Amino acid sequence: MFNDKVILITGGTGSFGKKFTEIILKRYKPKKLIIFSRDELKQFEMAMEYPEHKYPCIRFFIGDIRDKDRLFRAFHKVDYVIHAAALKHVPAAEYNPFESVKTNIIGSQNVINVAIDKGVKRVMALSTDKAANPINLYGATKLCSDKLFISGNSYVGQEETIFSVVRYGNVLGSRGSVVPFFLKKKAEGKILPITDPRMTRFWITVEQGVDFVINCFRTMVGGELFIPKIPSMNMRDLAIAIGSECKTEIIGIRPGEKLHEVMVPKDDAHRTIEYDDKYIIRPDQEFFGRRFNSNGGKQVSEGFEYDSETNPWKLTIDEAREMIAQL
Repeated sequence: MFNDKVILITGGTGSFGKKFTEIILKRYKPKKLIIFSRDELKQFEMAMEYPEHKYPCIRFFIGDIRDKDRLFRAFHKVDYVIHAAALKHVPAAEYNPFESVKTNIIGSQNVINVAIDKGVKRVMALSTDKAANPINLYGATKLCSDKLFISGNSYVGQEETIFSVVRYGNVLGSRGSVVPFFLKKKAEGKILPITDPRMTRFWITVEQGVDFVINCFRTMVGGELFIPKIPSMNMRDLAIAIGSECKTEIIGIRPGEKLHEVMVPKDDAHRTIEYDDKYIIRPDQEFFGRRFNSNGGKQVSEGFEYDSETNPWKLTIDEAREMIAQL
């Protein structure tokens, strides 16, 4: 479905954007692939990987999703948008709260408005487990963003722009994640800091995240919140998987952190459908019922919650090492 289409990815020079670009160019022949981001250095570095004479379909577009006029120019004749741009660092968001609001909420509404105005066919927004029952500002802004994208379907006719959301957990090896941090500490022969030995997190690789987004993009009707079934792991076990010979130090939970993450809260169980590889949280709006066919999915039980502590799929230390070795 991506052949001969114009695709734009916001935050396109990030970990997801770079892997998405690699996979799209390997599997499809897009008419144009637009990398939209605000960091000129990252754009320059990525352009060196994809020189124009070899990849004539790629365009690099400097801009910020806070700037609606710039989005309006960038979205000209775009068919599909993947919205990956966000301020994601939890402590930084706690310290600079309104900067997160401007990017993650106001910027998201700009993407929605411009996509509708420019006739974009499909928009998929990336979310995070921290948006479920949020306790930090980053999660709260992403929850707000999720609801904006879902409600965006109410503003347009059934055959026009459609919006959906993908929510998943920590990305193994992404820029700023704990795995590169632990690897760096190990290489320096330093102690691995662990916030709490009980802490668990959901884990997914960048490539798995891209594959899931592409698969959901094919089937979306607009209004779904897609959640993949992925493994969890205890943070102490992750430290052992990376550096079993390293000493560890318990440093305590940082501001805005949870012991365990949730991707389907109990309060959303009545709207959640389970499939072999994913969950879909349905919106309350009437438009969704007219579009959606569960296609074999089943309603989860009352009181169901999908969280990293009780998730039955746990990574072993050896499995984690295998995943890390592939990064």
